[in-house]
Amino acid sequence: MKKLIISFMVLMFLSEYIPIRAFTEEAFAERPEPAYAKWGRLAMETAKEKYPKAKILDYLHIGREKGQTTDIEKFKLWIEDSGKEFGLYIDIEFDSKTERVIRINTRRSAN
Repeated sequence: MKKLIISFMVLMFLSEYIPIRAFTEEAFAERPEPAYAKWGRLAMETAKEKYPKAKILDYLHIGREKGQTTDIEKFKLWIEDSGKEFGLYIDIEFDSKTERVIRINTRRSAN
């Protein structure tokens, strides 16, 4: 019991000198948005258009393929539709300089 009281007293003493802010905003500072974030949002919008009643469970950014004038962002989304789960690959090809979307290809994974 004596150790418990001493531990409590030490904790109370330290709490007076450690600012609460150290455990809030500074500890959980926002990370910068990754370069592929806008393409990830477009991939999710595309999935919702193709499967309007589906629930998007998760997504993975596979990577970017760089071409001479166009780039392709590749994603895999996990979808639940009518009680069935499946993967949906989405490739977004866009102009490297203007970022104008050229085409979006989707394909279901072979589950």
